[in-house]
Amino acid sequence: MKYYLIAGEASGDLHGSNLVKALQKEDPAAEIRAWGGDLMSEAGATVVKHYRDLAFMGFLEVVKNLRTIMRNFRFCKSDVLAFQPDVLILIDYPGFNLRMAKWAKSQGIRVFYYISPQLWAWHSSRVHQIKANVERMFVILPFETDFYRQYDYEVDFVGHPLLDVIADRPHNPALLSELRLNNDPIIALLPGSRRQEIQRMLSVMLQVIPDFPNAQFVIAGAPAIPRSYYEQIIQRTHIPEKAREQLYIAENRTYDLLQYSHAALVTSGTATLETALFGVPQVVCYSGNPLSYWIARRLVNVKYISLVNLIIDRPLVKELIQHELTPENLKSELHALLSDKRTDMLRDTDLQKHWAKAGIGQSGEADG
Repeated sequence: MKYYLIAGEASGDLHGSNLVKALQKEDPAAEIRAWGGDLMSEAGATVVKHYRDLAFMGFLEVVKNLRTIMRNFRFCKSDVLAFQPDVLILIDYPGFNLRMAKWAKSQGIRVFYYISPQLWAWHSSRVHQIKANVERMFVILPFETDFYRQYDYEVDFVGHPLLDVIADRPHNPALLSELRLNNDPIIALLPGSRRQEIQRMLSVMLQVIPDFPNAQFVIAGAPAIPRSYYEQIIQRTHIPEKAREQLYIAENRTYDLLQYSHAALVTSGTATLETALFGVPQVVCYSGNPLSYWIARRLVNVKYISLVNLIIDRPLVKELIQHELTPENLKSELHALLSDKRTDMLRDTDLQKHWAKAGIGQSGEADG
């Protein structure tokens, strides 16, 4: 069979790569063409558009880049028609993929969706688009099944793929020697995967370094973001030269880094769940364009922004959002994470127990 996959972010590239491997295992003759990234390419898909050219964060940013987005739509449609896939598989990335689903359905192309858009968080009316245009929806969060059932739409619950990815991850001490890290506590900085959010979050995160002279801070460099981009932000951020000696960059080694981190400052997104599954105490950070944030606050209908808190339905990890994201607040919360309470938080962030209660087995597949 011929499969066309569309992923528009780093997390979609990760999960898409594992989907590519699974498709090839089930269908050795599979032809897979995709929008994605390096991981999907390495897995065997022919990647025709990289996600680094697709990631626009916030309402204003989308408007500013509207011409590029429309050009991407036109290219995608023509490329899908030329490839003539047996099925189009969409991976999250709703702003783009929901429009592609409607178009593909009009062309008589079968449409599957892997990793549901977070309709339960905002703009839930989009569920009607999915019912009309998506043949099968595969969800990864336990409460999503009940959400869709409210709209008389049955979905396939397959469990969160991160459980498998992290469970199979071997310990790799090479990172410690490569960066020449010592025995001082390691603080991971995960500022995101898009340039816009990296610029906003990292410039604040860096300002806490002088207050922790006995710690080592390591930036988790995102795939497709060059090292020079982080170095430019570091140079523009006003921190003492001594503090910069405590700072390191680990390019595309986030999981290796989390295995040895004592705490983390994490931009809201999939990384919050990844960090928790590694048992690392964290502070969740988010700051967006003021207008975009104002609009989002009036559309979003969830109590939390981090997947960790959403899954267990209580504020286990601290969320510093918009005006609350300041160096002073980060400093205070990081001090708390590095205190004697760290052991209790590590025990509490064993999300495998919470997943099990939600009906997900160790392998990430639905039980029963």
